[in-house]
Amino acid sequence: MKTVDIIVPCYNEKPGLELFYNSVCAVIKGIEGYEFTFIFVDDGSRDGTFAVLQEMAAKDPRVKYILFSRNFGKEAAMFAGLSHSSGDIAVLMDADGQDPPAMIPQMLAELENGYDVCATRRVTRKGEPAVRSAFARTFYRLINRAADVEIVDGARDFRAMKDYVVRAVVSLGEVERFSKGLFSWVGFTTKWLEYENIERAAGETKWSFAKLFGYAIGGMVSFSAWPLRFASYSGAAISVFSLGFFVYSLIKNIIHKNDVPGYASTMVMLTFLGGIILLALGILGEYVARIYMESKRRPIYVAKSTNIEDE
Repeated sequence: MKTVDIIVPCYNEKPGLELFYNSVCAVIKGIEGYEFTFIFVDDGSRDGTFAVLQEMAAKDPRVKYILFSRNFGKEAAMFAGLSHSSGDIAVLMDADGQDPPAMIPQMLAELENGYDVCATRRVTRKGEPAVRSAFARTFYRLINRAADVEIVDGARDFRAMKDYVVRAVVSLGEVERFSKGLFSWVGFTTKWLEYENIERAAGETKWSFAKLFGYAIGGMVSFSAWPLRFASYSGAAISVFSLGFFVYSLIKNIIHKNDVPGYASTMVMLTFLGGIILLALGILGEYVARIYMESKRRPIYVAKSTNIEDE
């Protein structure tokens, strides 16, 4: 009998939490040879999510929970769940109903077939705003060209992992986490399952465009030095251009001795160079900020309450 921990990050998921729980229970009750445990991580919800979790835990001893002292973000919630996982297999799922529980039996079967990880990806983005979809596709193209690891387009956090994969991911103790990149970085054989986008069962998405943009920047900075190289290459290109422009101006001034430089061209050059300088400083600032946050060695999260007993 193998044990499976279903890890579920939650943030203001009260409207659909019981619906999610019931739908997963309906699937796992038909899977033989496995014992299941739920690990819900309440990421500082303010809508009564924790009260629902307490009620569920009182009725079902398989339900475990961790309550954060405040909102630390989904990355911290996933890390907390994985850190407390003691099963042979860990399954990461979102509580919004966009991860179909019906795929769990197939995911477990793929692990039995010898894969270390069974992950999922969306093949469509139906129901998403067009701007967000275009931004997501652009992000995946850019990061796969720049990063040392491959991040599959449309990859979800919904995945099943064997215990040694979980330990490898948890051992990466960086504070500023980008799990999609970490999952790829640790390696292991992975089976990808595809499915079409599913809209939320209840509630509203917590990911605004601004948050997604910041998440994308964080992923780029965490797994690529390409932005720094871009700043260096831009500076070198501008230096060569400036030298060529100087030679051109010198020759032109010799031929036309009374030539007067134009105001417009001067302003264009100044604003262009100023923009490049600010861009380079901004890129450096992102990396310095990462170094600063990591150097503090603060905990990734702070737990306020849990019903998981320490082993």
